[in-house]
Amino acid sequence: MATGINIQTYFDGAWHRGDIPVMRAADHGSWLGTTVFDGARYFEGIAPDLMAHCERVNRSAEALMITPTVPAEDMYSIILDGLKRHAPDAAVYIRPMYWALEGDFLGIVPKPDATGFAISLEEIPMPAPGSATTLTTTRFRRPTLDCAVVNAKAGCLYPNNARMLAEARAKGYGNALVADMMGNVAETATANVFMVRDGEVFTPIANGTFLAGITRARHIENLRADGVTVHETVLSFDDFRVADEVFLSGNMMKVTPVKAFDEVQYHPGQMTARVRELYWDWAHSNA
Repeated sequence: MATGINIQTYFDGAWHRGDIPVMRAADHGSWLGTTVFDGARYFEGIAPDLMAHCERVNRSAEALMITPTVPAEDMYSIILDGLKRHAPDAAVYIRPMYWALEGDFLGIVPKPDATGFAISLEEIPMPAPGSATTLTTTRFRRPTLDCAVVNAKAGCLYPNNARMLAEARAKGYGNALVADMMGNVAETATANVFMVRDGEVFTPIANGTFLAGITRARHIENLRADGVTVHETVLSFDDFRVADEVFLSGNMMKVTPVKAFDEVQYHPGQMTARVRELYWDWAHSNA
């Protein structure tokens, strides 16, 4: 099921209108879940960090033992060509993806150079500034590299995220604040997380249990260039309970204010607004 509207699909070397079929029932990716993707955004006529997303989907493929077949530079050009099929003022979710086609003699290990590739462009509106969410805890945790391919943006990781999100929604909250296997805060079910205390910004240190996102890195760079102290460090749930502000960072929404964590109420403030302002200024100045 599509998330957005006005979908364009790149497959077999050409752009096609609509959400066309691209996988077969016997594809390795269909029955064993060897799929990776990345997500970039086009809005207000710009596609910030698009090349970085193209590069990352190739790294994700390699982490799942899928041979990437499209150089990042070529992928970038294909996407720009596809975006011409949308109105200049459209907000588009850009999703390049790979999947394995065949396995070895037992079927489990993907065969080298047997790779499916597609790009999906979907028009999905950007959220209105200030659109906030709420957080709660979940019994599900982020895995470690020795038991899951957490160094890839892999489709097989998302059922665990779905359990987190479903549990949070059942409790009446918008998202889950998730722990790693050590019990420290890692991220949320859908995005990286930041907190603000006494004018300084804190975010969980990248410890190999979650993807330290491209947008997350951009926020850190922008804030530091603006003179804000940013700490990448170990954080507990109690740290978030005494925070002044909390916001999420992800490609889909860029900046999402948080207004509550369980019984703790936040008032999204100047820092959260400043992060969004800095991102938009950077994105347009580097278009």
